Amino acid sequence: MLGENFYSHNRSLKLFMAINKIKKKEIVAKVSGALKGATSAVFVNFHKMPVSETTTMRKALRAQGVGYTVAKKTLLKRALSEKKFSGEIPELAGEIAVAYGKGDDITLPAREVYVFQKKSEGRVTIVGGIFESVYKTREEMTEIASIPSREVLLARFVNVINSPIQRFVIGLNQIAEKRA
Repeated sequence: MLGENFYSHNRSLKLFMAINKIKKKEIVAKVSGALKGATSAVFVNFHKMPVSETTTMRKALRAQGVGYTVAKKTLLKRALSEKKFSGEIPELAGEIAVAYGKGDDITLPAREVYVFQKKSEGRVTIVGGIFESVYKTREEMTEIASIPSREVLLARFVNVINSPIQRFVIGLNQIAEKRA
């Protein structure tokens, strides 16, 4: 009798957890819509991540203009198959979410997720992504995440240009001091 109650209880849980076709279509449409205008996307594994950290990460990503959507892998793959990206979809192991950006900075989603990957001690990892309409592996997306933002690159460029000018001015100043 105990076994029968346990079986019926588990069966009712399975029925409760199942997603109906309408909900599945909504999720596929949501993921497809997110990827439609996205400049890049990152597949994120968020294994054993507490709700408080997930909330913090979502808020930080949203503040930077990065969207974050969680979907079942089968529904995610269905949405991706509609998009016709080139290359091969990376292996999506574990619980998967998609972080995507629609702005000018196409490295932003990867860079922002990478920040949380370093903080989370293995609970958040990049498993792949989409960059310039091509599927990328974990290693490629991690490399993309290490590219500095546009503002940082411009600041470095200005510093490179400014450095010889500063040295020239210092040299002229030393010459002037010797003559004086």
